Amino acid sequence: MFGYFSHGLIRKYIIVFGSLFDDITIQRYDNSGNHIQTLPVPLAYGPKQKFLVRLAADPDFEKKIGISLPRMGFEIQGISYDPSRKLNTIQKNSKVSGTDNTVLKTQYVPVPYNFDIQLSIFVKNADDGTQIIEQILPYFRPEWGTTINVIPEMGLSMDVPIILTGLNIEDNYEGDFDTRRALVWNLNFTMKAYLYGPTSTSGVITRTQIDFHANTHPLTPRSSRVVLVPGLLANGSPTTNSAASINRNLIKVTDDYGFASNTFFYTDGLSYNSKTGVDE
Repeated sequence: MFGYFSHGLIRKYIIVFGSLFDDITIQRYDNSGNHIQTLPVPLAYGPKQKFLVRLAADPDFEKKIGISLPRMGFEIQGISYDPSRKLNTIQKNSKVSGTDNTVLKTQYVPVPYNFDIQLSIFVKNADDGTQIIEQILPYFRPEWGTTINVIPEMGLSMDVPIILTGLNIEDNYEGDFDTRRALVWNLNFTMKAYLYGPTSTSGVITRTQIDFHANTHPLTPRSSRVVLVPGLLANGSPTTNSAASINRNLIKVTDDYGFASNTFFYTDGLSYNSKTGVDE
């Protein structure tokens, strides 16, 4: 019913979120306090349960295919509409299509949605977990803003806040001393994102006119006409004088032009312009 379009925004938001945590490391020290090892913390998209099941199925990591600790995983928990950030639905963004000054790309303003994302940190000892947490929490007060190039073809970039809404710890250790311990830190975030609709193309309007009739009936002879055109001098300066302006078809949408308004009065089938005497 709506027709196909996709800007890949949800995928882009997921990648941006993950990129915030893809360079975290932990340090290992010997009993004398000497640094002996730096370990990068792997990050992957996936549900927390998948990692926990893997830990339970192969606690000693004897299989060739497995996971090592510490590691992190994240996933979208839900998407909800945010009415507090709603924009005027009749407004549009516009941009000239490529090098063709006669074609304009337009797109309605975006719709605000909140993305609830959970980041889970899996560690085998408490010190690894605290090292990772200390590299994350100081940046969220409680939010971190990042700029995303949301719609490149429209030249639209947006600052998207990512808010830390909560943190909890799960210690799933139960049973005897041979049972593997799963220590999980869960960080909940809300990304204040926007979703955009399709783009459309149309011609650029370079002249508008309004006719006024002798009375309210549209079939009566017009008594006056107001014409509005862009105005630009040969030196590139804006003007409101259409007589001094270059041809309107030579004016680009990106130029710093002015608006020239001319009024024409009609009497006995004749017309004249109060400024130039020429009906454009």
